[in-house]
Amino acid sequence: MIDVVVDIRPNSPTYGKHFTIELNATANKMLWIPTGFAHGFVALEDHTVFLYKVTQYYNPSSESGIIYNDPDLNIDWRVDSPIVSMKDRVLPAFKTFTEQNVNI
Repeated sequence: MIDVVVDIRPNSPTYGKHFTIELNATANKMLWIPTGFAHGFVALEDHTVFLYKVTQYYNPSSESGIIYNDPDLNIDWRVDSPIVSMKDRVLPAFKTFTEQNVNI
């Protein structure tokens, strides 16, 4: 799978930059993502199993995100025709997301 992290901290020198890493069963790598970063991922193979831990209990009313194919972020997901949930298809662009979440 490809794991993607975007810096959404407005005062950060890496604000709006992203980092990608391929995670797989062979390399046995893990990734820790601190507060202030958006996170997304894509499976590169069928039957991929992906587990992650979070620091807070799930709260659907606080859920948000950024559209995966935002041209300003220009993330290479390495998938030509991704299967994207309806929920994720309607997420805002990075610029709109950060304007709506000024207290990140």
